Amino acid sequence: VSAIETIFTVYEPDIIAVHTTCLSETIGDDLTQIISKAVEEGKVPEGKRVIYCNTPSYVGTHITGYSNQLSAFVKFFSTATPKKRNVINLIAGWMEPSDMREIKRIAKVMEARTIMFPDMTDVLDAPLTGKYQMYPDGGTTMPDMIATGDSKFSIGLGAYSTEDACVKLESKCKVKFEVVEIPIGLKATDRFIMALSRHANVPVPDTLKDERGRLLDLIADNAKYFWGKRVALFGDPDTLIPLTEYLLTLDMKPVYIVTGTPGKHFDDEMGRMLNKAVPEAKYKSGERADMFQLHQWIKQEPVDLLIGNSYGKYIARDENIPFIRTGFPVVDRPGNNFFPHTGYVGATNLAIKILEKLLDHQDRNCPEEKMEFQM
Repeated sequence: VSAIETIFTVYEPDIIAVHTTCLSETIGDDLTQIISKAVEEGKVPEGKRVIYCNTPSYVGTHITGYSNQLSAFVKFFSTATPKKRNVINLIAGWMEPSDMREIKRIAKVMEARTIMFPDMTDVLDAPLTGKYQMYPDGGTTMPDMIATGDSKFSIGLGAYSTEDACVKLESKCKVKFEVVEIPIGLKATDRFIMALSRHANVPVPDTLKDERGRLLDLIADNAKYFWGKRVALFGDPDTLIPLTEYLLTLDMKPVYIVTGTPGKHFDDEMGRMLNKAVPEAKYKSGERADMFQLHQWIKQEPVDLLIGNSYGKYIARDENIPFIRTGFPVVDRPGNNFFPHTGYVGATNLAIKILEKLLDHQDRNCPEEKMEFQM
């Protein structure tokens, strides 16, 4: 209670978000009682809020905690009134601020009225202005969070991160929803744009059709470099599902896929995509799906490309594999977070990264007589 008072007094936030830890959960701290006591004792100023969610570190992964926090946003903020608004909620899965910014740009180009939450743009990537500012101007505002209960529809981006929040919002405020994959790659972006067009009742503008056409042109022109390349990838399931689909679109072969986040949806989607297209593929989810397992598979039968977060650098170094950093965390390559992987623009960025890594590797490792100026 005294900590709540100190934070409001010294830092003057509008909201305090409390997250539990393994120690707090084990002890059995009663957050409801603690926060209620703070309110009763006048420690929470008028118009300000304290919200909380349970995030024990021994349950699931960071995606589990993220999903719990989204549900808490709905619990503490979303409010329904008798009048619905012609607005679509975009409930964002675990992604970079640049990915969120690209999704918001797509919605703006389509002239769809949306509320994205959470929105980390201009918060985690706020510009350097030379002037100190405790709270950046970006992000989802409290009035927008409250207004999500009056939106006419919600689109969740990534089942693992957003489905629980979508269900809770429908139950609490009668806001219907559809969950699609994070729009990574051609097909996932198609599905997101069509869902937004359908539910916001807006057309798909020529601008986005042109972006799609340029992506297709890039894929067609470089098909000989993509075709048949074996890929191993690891990370969060909401990223891996559309990324695997995109690799198949490029005629590559995702042969090893692991995620530490448990869940049947991942296994079902991998089976649906890979059982016929890449029958030799191995995929696994849950606590035993780790980097050691992935490395053993690679040692048994090598791959041409590795995709995942910074922890993959050790496997890439040991096995001399081209490595693309994506997902969370990427801490050893500054600037990675500036380039989106969502939308057609993001799919283009990702395709170019793949080409650069494959061709650089070929240049470095091919025999002298095979070295060509134009490959």
